[in-house]
Amino acid sequence: MKLALRRQGPTKFQQASDGSMTLIDHVRELRNRLFVASIGLVVGLIIGFILSQWVFHLLEQPYCRLPSSIATRADGTQYCDWVVLNVADTLILRLKIALWVGLIIGSPVWLYQLWAFIAPGLHRHERKWAYVFVAIAAPLFAGGGILAYFVVGHSLAFIMEAGVLGEATKLEVSSYIGFVTNMILIFGAAFEFPLILLMLNFTGVVSARKLLGWWRIVVFLSFAFAAIATPDPGPFGMTLLAFCMIVLYLIATGVAALNDRRKGRGKELYEGLDDDAISPLEEERVPVGASDPIEALAPVDAPEPVARPRPLEGRFDDMT
Repeated sequence: MKLALRRQGPTKFQQASDGSMTLIDHVRELRNRLFVASIGLVVGLIIGFILSQWVFHLLEQPYCRLPSSIATRADGTQYCDWVVLNVADTLILRLKIALWVGLIIGSPVWLYQLWAFIAPGLHRHERKWAYVFVAIAAPLFAGGGILAYFVVGHSLAFIMEAGVLGEATKLEVSSYIGFVTNMILIFGAAFEFPLILLMLNFTGVVSARKLLGWWRIVVFLSFAFAAIATPDPGPFGMTLLAFCMIVLYLIATGVAALNDRRKGRGKELYEGLDDDAISPLEEERVPVGASDPIEALAPVDAPEPVARPRPLEGRFDDMT
């Protein structure tokens, strides 16, 4: 008895890559991927709600290390005291922390679904570099978040003591957590700056020499961005963020130089020449002699007479 082998058809990825997938199939695929991504977010939100108390205790450590935040109960035990203005502030704050943690925990699921939907429209080498950039972006963002936590721990006392009260006081819990999370997001986003420069270099837009020539602009923009975007008004956090951005810029320029050397950039025929430079032409002097004699002009014959056209009645029939 012979078994008939069923021939497998092209996968959805292949159909989307070669353009054979219809618009309705694209919409259905987007619906399915959004459904799977939403399930990943819900699972991450549940886990984030369970871990939200631990995350809150981690974020409150810079504040709880201040002597002004410590209070004593009736039994003599000490605890970290907060100011709460509204009844539902603590519950809403826990839900916000759970949402952020859920987005991080569920990121492998919804990022994969997003990538699987847009990847068929990219070339093979574009997908390869996308994997590399995503693998670099995650550690950079994590490094920026860790640096922001370090900055908050060392500058919180200075910020409070430099105010009009002249001493550290108790803080409102929602505003403090918002301050810390904003610092983490801004520092993490700032650490993605070298990836933008590397994308410009790997796509051939700018060279490493051009990037290095922007160092004055980069230094100015780094300090300006750190002064405007950082919620920390102290000089420690702004200076440290600007310094890290400049260091990452130099590292990105070095990687771009290695990429230019690998691709052979800088060895072109006109590389290194100024746009306003004059082309070196060899001077060739040829003596000018007497011109050849010009012959006498020949007479032009008179034109022949043009025949008179025939009447219209004789040139066209009834059909034309």
